[in-house]
Amino acid sequence: MRFFIELSYNGRAYHGWQNQPNAISVQEVLEKALSTILKAKISIMGAGRTDAGVHASQMFAHFDFDGEFQSKDLVYKLNSLLPKDIAVTSIFEVKPEMHARFYATSRTYNYKISTSKNVFDYDYAYLVHLPLNLEAMNEACKILFQYKDFQCFSKSNTDVKTYNCDIMEAFWEQKEHQLIFTIKADRFLRNMVRAIVGTMVNIGLGKLSPEDLHHIITSKNRSEAGFSVPAQGLYLEEIVYPETIKIN
Repeated sequence: MRFFIELSYNGRAYHGWQNQPNAISVQEVLEKALSTILKAKISIMGAGRTDAGVHASQMFAHFDFDGEFQSKDLVYKLNSLLPKDIAVTSIFEVKPEMHARFYATSRTYNYKISTSKNVFDYDYAYLVHLPLNLEAMNEACKILFQYKDFQCFSKSNTDVKTYNCDIMEAFWEQKEHQLIFTIKADRFLRNMVRAIVGTMVNIGLGKLSPEDLHHIITSKNRSEAGFSVPAQGLYLEEIVYPETIKIN
């Protein structure tokens, strides 16, 4: 039987989601906890691969298991065993062909920028001392909707069949001392959100104009886009699946 597990994590202590040969990952810690409780070797497949230091308010993964357990009981046991920076929200059975990565219809990321020094933010947002032009950054967001190919924002040497992504939402908003970028798409390329934010910061600082984004995107060249902002400000916020994946 196949199960989906919903969780959240603070990525500060981890070398990303995916298992690494010489570094600790969220996937490794979760697999060990599941295997210990279920007394079987459990492998999990995540909905995506967050980089080192990136956080997730909502992540999904799937695993296969033929034994029996009560979902609420397993959630309780996992949260008792897992470290304080990983929390399981729910576990539910899905149809056997359902895949956490391939059946997601959308993913939403947030990126947080602090506009003033804050002792509680330095591990969870990117501090930018200089004023940013929010109006110009939101003008640039509108340009993103005119394109599908975002190779210019992809990490170099990424092995993907297509650089096309369908962006559904992209906007900046100010909340107290933070500027928060929200972007929703059917899929994302490696390092894509951090590269978009770095380019937007350059626009907000006046180093680029919103219209420059047309040239950057059509160039398909990573070196034309802005810098990659630090990982600690990035959050995987939401993953959406069709309701039909579940077994009632």
